[in-house]
Amino acid sequence: MLEKFIVGFIGAPFGVKGFVKIRSASGEIDHLLKLQSVIVSKDEKERTLKIEESKANGQSVLMRFAGIDNPEDAKFLNGSKILANREEAAPLGENEFYIEDLKGLPVVSESGDKIGFLTDVIEGGGGELAEIKLPNGELKLVPFRKEFIKEINPAFLKNRAEGKIVLQNLWILE
Repeated sequence: MLEKFIVGFIGAPFGVKGFVKIRSASGEIDHLLKLQSVIVSKDEKERTLKIEESKANGQSVLMRFAGIDNPEDAKFLNGSKILANREEAAPLGENEFYIEDLKGLPVVSESGDKIGFLTDVIEGGGGELAEIKLPNGELKLVPFRKEFIKEINPAFLKNRAEGKIVLQNLWILE
């Protein structure tokens, strides 16, 4: 089970004191405002930064990190991902899952026939799309909605091997 999650994305500098604008990966911002430090990842390099100050700014968060006191220094963070531990990520509601916990789960038909496995859930123009890798290696995108996904059982509380995603309406793969 993955223990670090992408919780946000760093945008351009904001103001003259070294703040950067953070877009939440989940759409929620309360958990971001509680963070004391974060792992910043860019170009496959990670470093931990202490948060000096953070404040809400509409649906985003403004953050200033220790040692970054001006827009010139802050601009190097633009495009970075913010990682945090599982317990610092946005809390889950009932029947909600972290996408990372679903990756790799088998995708099966309603009759139990294996179709492939989930490789990712990506943002599409009309909503989220489940990326399913078929046995022949082909990738198919299916709307990640209850009309197409009948059941999600990550089984991380039991044995992950029992987890599955049940796809209905198999015509969507054609």
